[in-house]
Amino acid sequence: MPKMNVKRMCHAALLAAMYLPLSLYAAVQVGNVRISFGSLPVVIAALLFGPVDAVIVAMVGEFFKQILTYGVTYTTVLYLIPPALRGLVVGVGAALVFRRGQRLEDRRALCYTVCVAAALCTTVGNTLVNWLDSVLMGYYFPGLILGDLVWRLIVGMINAVLMASLAIPLVKTLRKRSSVFTL
Repeated sequence: MPKMNVKRMCHAALLAAMYLPLSLYAAVQVGNVRISFGSLPVVIAALLFGPVDAVIVAMVGEFFKQILTYGVTYTTVLYLIPPALRGLVVGVGAALVFRRGQRLEDRRALCYTVCVAAALCTTVGNTLVNWLDSVLMGYYFPGLILGDLVWRLIVGMINAVLMASLAIPLVKTLRKRSSVFTL
């Protein structure tokens, strides 16, 4: 295995490890919605390495969060999908911009737009997984699942802007320090 791939895997593993404490302990509860920094490592992985690494970082980080928070249930694997959607959307956006010879973090407006789109996909994905979980586990109530969807979408977009605001300078600094961080 080439030296660059080992370094890249190590960096992705570090980002996945950061996901758990950032999503559990660096968070603020706003009503039924939680604003956390857990998506920051996913966005950074997407900007640095592309969609595959970002999806892996999101799924590994969320897996450990689910196991430590709720244990293993029938729907544990389903809850890995929404964070993976964020990594996929931002990673694909970064890869498409990279094909044109640019970096997504250098095109701020587009970067914010992609991150907000990813947050909307993540929130809708979470809502669908919550609905499926409620049906499978027998606690479905429409108000519980859809009652705060608009609020969750708004908070998700605010969180996306905040994470992009943090990720852009972090990614630029990381790129200056190492040649490993290429898409």
